[in-house]
Amino acid sequence: MILMKASPQVTLSAQISVQDLESLADDGVELVICNRPDDESADQVSFDVIQQAAAALGMEAISIAFKTGEMNHQHIESFTHLLSAGKKTHAYCRTGNRSFCLYAAFHASTGRPEAEITALSKEFGFDIMPIIRPYYARNPTMTDSNARQPASEGNQSYDVVIVGAGAGGISVASSLKKRNSRLSIALIDPAAEHYYQPGWTMVGGGIFSAESTKRETASLIPENVSWVQQSVVSFAPENNEVELANGGRIKYSQLIVCPGLKLNWKGVKGLEDALGKNGVTSNYRFDLAPYTWELVQGLRSGKALFTQPPMPIKCAGAPQKALYLSCDHWLKSGALSHIDVGFFNAGGVLFGVADYVPALQSYIEKYKADVHYMHNLQEIDGENKVAYFKKAGDDGEELVSREFDMIHVCPPQCAPDFISDSELSDDAGWLDVNPSTLQHRKFANVWGLGDVMNTTNAKTMAAARKQVPVVAENLIDTMEGRDMRAAYDGYGSCPLTVERGKIVLAEFGYGGRVIPTFPTWLLNGKQPTRRAWTLKADILPSIYWQAMLKGREWLAAPKPLAEVEAE
Repeated sequence: MILMKASPQVTLSAQISVQDLESLADDGVELVICNRPDDESADQVSFDVIQQAAAALGMEAISIAFKTGEMNHQHIESFTHLLSAGKKTHAYCRTGNRSFCLYAAFHASTGRPEAEITALSKEFGFDIMPIIRPYYARNPTMTDSNARQPASEGNQSYDVVIVGAGAGGISVASSLKKRNSRLSIALIDPAAEHYYQPGWTMVGGGIFSAESTKRETASLIPENVSWVQQSVVSFAPENNEVELANGGRIKYSQLIVCPGLKLNWKGVKGLEDALGKNGVTSNYRFDLAPYTWELVQGLRSGKALFTQPPMPIKCAGAPQKALYLSCDHWLKSGALSHIDVGFFNAGGVLFGVADYVPALQSYIEKYKADVHYMHNLQEIDGENKVAYFKKAGDDGEELVSREFDMIHVCPPQCAPDFISDSELSDDAGWLDVNPSTLQHRKFANVWGLGDVMNTTNAKTMAAARKQVPVVAENLIDTMEGRDMRAAYDGYGSCPLTVERGKIVLAEFGYGGRVIPTFPTWLLNGKQPTRRAWTLKADILPSIYWQAMLKGREWLAAPKPLAEVEAE
């Protein structure tokens, strides 16, 4: 056992044995903390064995176990509470990394200098900057130059201003810095927390925890990028300025607009007040996705409705994903035969790309779900558990009602007001850009990314991942006086979770053209596969946090503009 001495009272190590406990007891350790779940490896000593052996030596052993990458505030609070008692403590996990991350958070939360913990991290070889940045960002008197914190919100000027610190905004900031480290860049976003939104479907299906989809925004801002923690209220593109909610103005040479879209909960009468109770839920909100899973587990009989509004919406497959994962649980638990499942779709087809419909239709039939096309949700009466739909048909429109015990709602969606009310929008309110170059149609130094644009691609994180290098390359080419060379082909991906353990991986571009990433022999996207599930559940979250947001453009190289224009 190699000890890492974090402080006079705290030591850390990799996995310990029963024999190691004797040495710890001789050293005066009173408390042993395990940060490793059982069964991570065949040779691992279980916590029960450690706990019994520690008790025999007069030590207390407590488990605060979690998988790598899944540390959350509850783990930190529990660890902090134990260390605050002042007992001589030893913590361990597989390598010591998880234990040190917890100690780093404890160190930062108690106001101790950042330099001390960063020096220890270098000595031990662990990266704890994403853990400690939020603490020092919230407390500028504690911080040094390594911590990301909001910039002042007065009148400033930057080479590049990015509106929105979501998937597109943080990724393009990182990609621009990798291409030209001298650029001065500001990210403008008021949100203190950043979410991996593709994970919310999995939360609603009981696969991910909600906390695993959340990070502090401060921990994700790239180095040497200023974060302006404010809202944008308007644009003055003729003066190359954006106006902030506090009255400040930020000047730019180049502007990237990627604030996402607006979930219009008020667009359905009664919905906003009904959410989170009386069986009304939505995976489109972080705080409601766990309620979806609670409802699914609790429903043994009755009526379950799932809705989809008119396009465009964020991740067009998400309303169906909620249906499939719910039905899969009910089928396996024996409840499905007692539940009437209805899918109410404002559109006229199950999925917009015909190649994937046969596989999806087979699951609709498997789960015996009744699909109602041309039904657009108008009102929710939560108290009486009744939903009202506008049904369109050959004879006109009529209002129909349906009772429910559970209803999963996908809200209507639109561009944010400060976009739709600006000179940057088209007639429908979306950011008006060239669909290939992503350059604004009217203002040459304005660019678009993500869900806010009027491009016809699917509004998904996978689309943003492909758009980022296009904007980064074309923006720099424009700044340096070269012709634009990169093009976006409309690629989007929708991993349709048709059952727990299988996914139909829909990948397509403009016009519904199928654009598979992998050869058919490796992953046939038109059929449900376990490989696609592994990609969604185990690989894509890591690619998001560790690659995309850090400017690593794996399998995302843009196509040449001339090639896309010729297609």
